[in-house]
Amino acid sequence: MMSTHASPALDAHEHATPLTDTELLQLVAAGDHSSLDDLHRRYSGVLLATAFRVLNNTRDAEEVVQEAFVQIWEKAGIYDAERGKPLTWAMTLTRNKAIDRLRRIQRRHRLHDEIEEEAQIWDRIVENDSCDQAVSHETQAMVRSAVIQLSGDQRRAIELAFFGGLTQHQIAEQLDEPLGTVKARIRRGMIKLRNIIAPKL
Repeated sequence: MMSTHASPALDAHEHATPLTDTELLQLVAAGDHSSLDDLHRRYSGVLLATAFRVLNNTRDAEEVVQEAFVQIWEKAGIYDAERGKPLTWAMTLTRNKAIDRLRRIQRRHRLHDEIEEEAQIWDRIVENDSCDQAVSHETQAMVRSAVIQLSGDQRRAIELAFFGGLTQHQIAEQLDEPLGTVKARIRRGMIKLRNIIAPKL
């Protein structure tokens, strides 16, 4: 004979009085997916706005909200009602994730800008093969003279990269230095070279 007793979660969802956010979060902590769906319906608009205010990009904000709900599912059990309402807690999770994503985006943009800057600097201070040979020799002499003015670590990294033809990974191995350190030295050295040489070009 089929039992007429429904599960506690089912009873809760069929109850005439809507569950509070705290009650839904408690059910989520117990593994109830339908309660997470209910929270999603209640919170998604607010959380999307929260993420968008940080990122100013709809697609990134939507992805952050998805990540936030995964975290809500995983961390519902550690929610502390004494520290704030469930919505406030969810907004904090979302905002933190949005800030983390923004930092990653900014790091990628900075890296791209740094690479572009290095290329532009070097394009200006090194003549290509189509240039007049006398001008090329003059420019190379100017570059080598400027390189001498760099600090020892920067000079060594620049010489290996642009006169020795080594990649940054190869330079790091040869100097037995962290790759990040080598990149920073080359970047700072290139900026100094630009400041020294650009006015003369």
